[in-house]
Amino acid sequence: MKDNKKKDKKIIPKAPKFSPFWIYGVVILLFVAIQIFQFSESVSEPIDMTTFAQMAKDGDIKQVEVVNLKSANVYLKEEALKKEKYKNGRKKSFNTNAPNYVFNIGTAEVFQRDVSKLNESLPEGSKISIKYIDRTNWGAQLLSWLLPLGMLVLLWMFIMKRVGGGVGGAGGQIFNIGKSKATLFDKNSKVNVTFKDVAGLEEAKEEVMEVVDFLKRPKKYTALGGKIPKGVLLVGPPGTGKTLLAKAVAGEAEVPFFSISGSDFVEMFVGVGASRVRDLFKQAREKAPCIIFIDEIDAIGRARGKGAMQGGNDERENTLNQLLVEMDGFSTDKGVILMAATNRPDVLDNALLRPGRFDRQIAIDLPDLNGRREIFQVHLKQIKTGDDVKPDVLAEMTPGFAGAEIANVCNEAALIAARREKKAVHMDDFNYALDKVIGGLERRSKLIAPGEKKIIAYHEAGHAICGWFLEHASPLVKVTIVPRGMNTLGYAQYLPKDEYITQMEQLEDRMCMTLGGRAAEEVFFGRISTGAQNDLDKVTKMAYSMVTIFGMNNKIGNVSFYAMRNESAFEKPYSEKTAEMIDEEVRKMIDFQYDRAINLLKEKYNDVELLAKALLDKESIVRADLVQLIGERPFEEPKSHLNQGDIQKSNDTPEEMVES
Repeated sequence: MKDNKKKDKKIIPKAPKFSPFWIYGVVILLFVAIQIFQFSESVSEPIDMTTFAQMAKDGDIKQVEVVNLKSANVYLKEEALKKEKYKNGRKKSFNTNAPNYVFNIGTAEVFQRDVSKLNESLPEGSKISIKYIDRTNWGAQLLSWLLPLGMLVLLWMFIMKRVGGGVGGAGGQIFNIGKSKATLFDKNSKVNVTFKDVAGLEEAKEEVMEVVDFLKRPKKYTALGGKIPKGVLLVGPPGTGKTLLAKAVAGEAEVPFFSISGSDFVEMFVGVGASRVRDLFKQAREKAPCIIFIDEIDAIGRARGKGAMQGGNDERENTLNQLLVEMDGFSTDKGVILMAATNRPDVLDNALLRPGRFDRQIAIDLPDLNGRREIFQVHLKQIKTGDDVKPDVLAEMTPGFAGAEIANVCNEAALIAARREKKAVHMDDFNYALDKVIGGLERRSKLIAPGEKKIIAYHEAGHAICGWFLEHASPLVKVTIVPRGMNTLGYAQYLPKDEYITQMEQLEDRMCMTLGGRAAEEVFFGRISTGAQNDLDKVTKMAYSMVTIFGMNNKIGNVSFYAMRNESAFEKPYSEKTAEMIDEEVRKMIDFQYDRAINLLKEKYNDVELLAKALLDKESIVRADLVQLIGERPFEEPKSHLNQGDIQKSNDTPEEMVES
């Protein structure tokens, strides 16, 4: 019955909506009609002066009109048009006033003289009378005015459309330029990312989950007199999952979620940024309770008054001022929570970070071992892996990796396995993907002379042996002399521990290990090469940090110039005498560690030769090969999958490892 009632209902067609383009279309049609009407005269048959004279002698001409002293329109008598010879002159257009024939007269004086001579030979009833007419082509004149004007209008519309971002429909860009560009996620456009997809950020998840829980059940918190934070700032290095965590909030929260980038407030017109901030919070109040997320807030939240410049800097400060007012002004917003993310909290304005605006700052650091394992577990669910792929092993192989880098490793491994025509991704694919991410694209086609290859082998062997016999150096995972990337001719991969403080002895051992490559060149060849440029750069930065930042030098003392150097980029925060002392102490520190590396390599001379020859033979050596060559490391190490032989060298041949 219900279906029959629905069928009985008449479908009333909706009237078409009015559009300003209709007016443009009508004007264009009228203009085309006028042009067609005027063009109809030009369809008349053209003739010459001889034909015209013959028509006059035959008495067939009814009237002659000279238009604008340029052309003559010839009208024939009705009885003359019935003749066969004038069949081409019969009118073909709907314009009844169109002439039968037309021709150019040259000059009016000559034409008048020729017609006068012709009339002398004609009978009285056949003489030709000339009528002079001035006719204006209004269509051409209108076109000369409208065409430039139309081009300017189209250019203006194009500019405003680009400036306005394509929002607002026809003609709406001029008025919508100050509107917010935030993307709204609600029940109709829900995000698929949830907290289950976020791994390795347990503490941060608890903080933001509390915000979501408050918006769902506010009475649970307000019953005790508590107030929800107005702002939550996510701070952390790039790729650690700040935006992903915000997406998870949007997916979990059953409230509207506005997402916008800090750069979307920046515009070429004055006052647009502040206007967009006002419009954003206006929309948020209408949708409250809701969440606003601003990604890369440092684009508008930089500290005011630093490096002040006229123009864009003032506009950015106006946008920041409006944001400060909206977050904590006279009109307090209930149910509107602002979330933001940045990897540069040091450049943000202090007024933005005070309690009452961003009450909570959630630090999102690089994941530790357990966090990396959880992140691998999330990404490995989307990949068809073999039985030998273990998240625990992969987590130990990627110290210092952010979540985005781990996702990149998993994706590279899948691509490599597909390139090798495999049905699943195995551990050797992950090994190769890690080498590619760390060292760059493998370049086996790069021809290296045998002498240079020998220097590279001993250089990398020097690094490996120094790291193997220094207690505080990071354990070795792999050493290779296969060229990678733009300038990498070989590298040694180590496994640094997850540590939060570093002792002086650890820094000194790492400095000695880094100088082991150049020391090996001097010990075994008696000369040095340019291959240690990257090593020297690392050592120099490390030594200056130890002296000027961490206070690890007896002569300079327990001082740190880190913050002072950042505040004054053009002036040194110490005297010239202190600068000379710093340079001298840095040089002494580096020279001492270099001599230490030389003495260690002389002591382990045979081990270096064994490892270098093995590198020349195999090109890549893993930890298990090194243990087989020179024995176990003489220091107690925590048990892990890597020193238990779970990481083996790939069985692929060099040809199979080359990128296609």
